[in-house]
Amino acid sequence: MSANRLRECTSPYLQQHADNPVDWYPWGEEALARAHAEDKPILLSIGYSACHWCHVMAHESFEDPATAEVMNRLFINIKVDREERPDLDKVYQSAHQLLAQRPGGWPLTVFLTPDDQTPFFAGTYFPDEERHGLPAFMGVLQNISNAFHEQRADIKEQNKALIRAINQIDPIATGKATPLDSAPLETARQQLASGFDETHGGFGRAPKFPHPSSLEQLLRHWAATGTQDPRSLYMADFTLTRMALGGINDQLAGGFCRYSVDDRWMIPHFEKMLYDNGPLLALYADLWQATGKSLFKDTALKTAQWVIEEMQSPEGGFYSSLDADSEGEEGRFYAWSNEEVKQLLDEDEYRHVSRYYGLDQEPNFEGKWHLHCQTDIATLNHELGSTSEQARNLLEQAKLKLLAQRAHRIRPGRDEKILTTWNALMIKGLARAGRLLERPELIAAAQQAVGFIRDKLWQDQHLLASYKDGRANFNGYLDDYVNLIDALIELLQAEWNNATLQFATDLTDIILERFEDKDQGGFYFTANDHEQLIYRPKPFGDESIPAGNGVAAAVLTRLGHLLGETRYLKAAERTLHCTWDQLKQFPHAYCTLLQSLDELLNPTEIIILRGEPDTLLPWIKRAHQHYAPRRMTLAIPSATTDLPKALSVKQPAGEVVAYLCHGTHCDAPIISLEDFNSALSSTEAAAHDKSQRFDGAVGSFKRFRE
Repeated sequence: MSANRLRECTSPYLQQHADNPVDWYPWGEEALARAHAEDKPILLSIGYSACHWCHVMAHESFEDPATAEVMNRLFINIKVDREERPDLDKVYQSAHQLLAQRPGGWPLTVFLTPDDQTPFFAGTYFPDEERHGLPAFMGVLQNISNAFHEQRADIKEQNKALIRAINQIDPIATGKATPLDSAPLETARQQLASGFDETHGGFGRAPKFPHPSSLEQLLRHWAATGTQDPRSLYMADFTLTRMALGGINDQLAGGFCRYSVDDRWMIPHFEKMLYDNGPLLALYADLWQATGKSLFKDTALKTAQWVIEEMQSPEGGFYSSLDADSEGEEGRFYAWSNEEVKQLLDEDEYRHVSRYYGLDQEPNFEGKWHLHCQTDIATLNHELGSTSEQARNLLEQAKLKLLAQRAHRIRPGRDEKILTTWNALMIKGLARAGRLLERPELIAAAQQAVGFIRDKLWQDQHLLASYKDGRANFNGYLDDYVNLIDALIELLQAEWNNATLQFATDLTDIILERFEDKDQGGFYFTANDHEQLIYRPKPFGDESIPAGNGVAAAVLTRLGHLLGETRYLKAAERTLHCTWDQLKQFPHAYCTLLQSLDELLNPTEIIILRGEPDTLLPWIKRAHQHYAPRRMTLAIPSATTDLPKALSVKQPAGEVVAYLCHGTHCDAPIISLEDFNSALSSTEAAAHDKSQRFDGAVGSFKRFRE
């Protein structure tokens, strides 16, 4: 029975469907063989545990015996967790785009031919009854079954065309050795600015997603152009300020939801995903370094606190997500009635909370209030007669009381599978925030997660993608390898460890061996020993997480410069050449890839510090004083031996010695902190002027610093 099949799976999402009357299979040989033997089309349903509309469709259709009877009679039904099998999701989302001529999403509903798993019809959510222009799911089932049996020849011809089309999605190198130039960096800045929401920050209209790779590119552009582009910093600052103060950020416990359903970042889709919070944590730490605004530091620390307290497993890895729903309702855990708030707070606390979070206005979420900053401290001071210190203290006291009360509610479900890619994104965020904000407990949490991955998900020189209930599953994808390499590079800057560098280079050599397209350049999403699907994706564009090819090119560039390894640098260049035409035309869709382009054209600044740990501290502090995204700082204790050749030649000398390198060129060693400061200041002089000009540019928005 279906319950036995899905209950044996590690995915919480699949287990949610274990008691459906639908005869579900997980993706695998058993289901595919049965479909082929019985000549039944496959109904493939892809979703994930925190997906609200996945729950809706499950309740309306998959839990309904009448619907299940039709599904079981007409189809072989396969349920897939897109977080465990992103390879299948990428393939069939691309097919949906071609078949439906519009973007897909979740739940994804795809009908496949039984002999070769080619999709011939695709959609997303289908209701149980016809509404909102969508057909009833029961009718879809009957029509698809009829079409499959009555129009086989037409479907076969359509499938041939689809296979041709889907294999033309990814870029193909032109064969010309076109020199790389900085034009895409400038074009991306223009394209991002053209989509910027001047009123509320972010890009485009609702639903609004954070797009951390786009915001990071704006920050990098500002740093690269000196005083010439204060507006890039403003766009990142304004967006991340509005997000920090908005309902997309949990105002009580910290942590960001997946997206906002409105333009104002007020009401989120309430699921909290690990993959959003890792990059946002790093970005808020970067923006604090760039601006010194306390809001950004506080937001980074609150996000990290939420992740460590609520999402880190006892074994050290990080869980995947929190559900949008609790007690069958989206957002119920986070919403407040005015009466409940009033009963919990004293009069002064309530007056400040009511005004600050808009409880004195109309309810903003289904007759209740979801906390969203409606004003600022200065306005509270003016209207309520409090000082800034008094207002902050009252708000903080009130938040603690509300958080304590919320702890008694039924919590949203937590997806406790541990995914390598998403953990890598969080490890990077924690390592960077810990380093820049001088919080060693964040670095320790990142190291625990790396230890978990090495212990549970690194087996026989293979990364595995997912872990749950003591079982690691699924061969790792490109994203697993390259994001973990990226995280390890960040962790090396927080605390040197030879084993960390060796792990990073082992993983790098594997992606060159198993994932690289040796003919065209770039990297496939799946390894050369992976299950063969109808299409082997080679993704370059950023989506909800950074594109695997972008991260691959970035880490190859950094490690290539650090270790003097030309193989790595050439592979990064081939990746850029593979998609150069698309990168020139739509660079804002490839922001992660732009990092590699930037650091190939303007080689990575590498600072190697050698000395005793205590004596290194002021040198490290100076290296981290300003936002310098092209800079890598590695503090290697004097006693460290067995280093790679490019690092072993940078020997200790005196108390501390600094080696400053730009790409393949290194300056003379520096043994004086004063000289070190002077050397860095010569490249940073413009940074101070940038900040001053930016402060003047934002004008009235300064009040949010309070």
